[in-house]
Amino acid sequence: MKILVTGAAGFIGFFVSQALLARGDKVVGLDNLNDYYDPRLKVARLDILKKHRNFRFVNLDLIDRRGIEALFAADKFSRVIHLAAQAGVRNSIENPHIYVDSNVTGFLHIIEGCRHNGVEHLVYASTSSVYGANTHMPFAVDQNADHPLTLYAATKKANELMAHCYSSLYGLPTTGLRFFTVYGPWGRPDMALFLFTANILAGKPIDVFNYGKHKRDFTYVGDIAAGVIAAVDHTAKPDGDWNPETPNPSTSSAPYRLYNIGNQRPVELLRYIEVLEQCLGRKAQMNLLPLQQGDVPDTLADVEALTRDVGYRPSTPVEEGVKRFVEWYRAYYRPPTT
Repeated sequence: MKILVTGAAGFIGFFVSQALLARGDKVVGLDNLNDYYDPRLKVARLDILKKHRNFRFVNLDLIDRRGIEALFAADKFSRVIHLAAQAGVRNSIENPHIYVDSNVTGFLHIIEGCRHNGVEHLVYASTSSVYGANTHMPFAVDQNADHPLTLYAATKKANELMAHCYSSLYGLPTTGLRFFTVYGPWGRPDMALFLFTANILAGKPIDVFNYGKHKRDFTYVGDIAAGVIAAVDHTAKPDGDWNPETPNPSTSSAPYRLYNIGNQRPVELLRYIEVLEQCLGRKAQMNLLPLQQGDVPDTLADVEALTRDVGYRPSTPVEEGVKRFVEWYRAYYRPPTT
């Protein structure tokens, strides 16, 4: 298949693109290489992807409506994996406008491209942050998710609602995946594991919010990539049992699906740091702080629906995933050993 992967130079997009190429698909990777974090890391990921003869890179911004229209019209993609977005829960509090531009207007341009060019299936990234003020664990896609706590989460919830409109109006199959705290090699420098590693190796203290007591459903990026590809291979179909009197928000009478994609094994942040210390052979100096605005105390994904429907089975324990990250970090950045 010819598949468009947006955000291909990003963390998850890089791993998804590699996996698609490894199985023989043609991949067109779209990214605007913005400077939200060091673009050199994005370029390094792209340099690896460009070694594959079935990969083509397109430097294009999601908000460029004419550019997106021309790309879809020229390439006639079989399927689309939309991972590009302005990321960062905390940054959305300080810079809200760029989130609406990229995550709402940009999503509209992508889904319009799918609608007008015969795309068989759109799989797009949502987030566990949509659960917001909901504290019922585990988070399940048939629960209410109408109380987001940040604009980032609200833009992703908007994507889910927009996708349902297009599935209902135009019969476009769409699948949304709510990601839970993805980590691993080539990860984003603004995320905790990266920040912790850099500071510990530099002998600097790390900021530990909620005094390290909150739990996260840390999910290894390789497991995530496998789940994304399994989802794109299983085209969303209407739910024959969907009842408008008691509507399930994760399915529909239209070809529409929502899934959690996580590890289903939450780890306390202090344990996560302990594993990192063991891998680095160094102790962390911890600056213990209260829970930050917009954060939720705990996350735990119910992934039973994704397991049932596409065979998703995450298998990487946090001890192995953190070890792989540290090995990559040392090889890539070559920090001093003393």
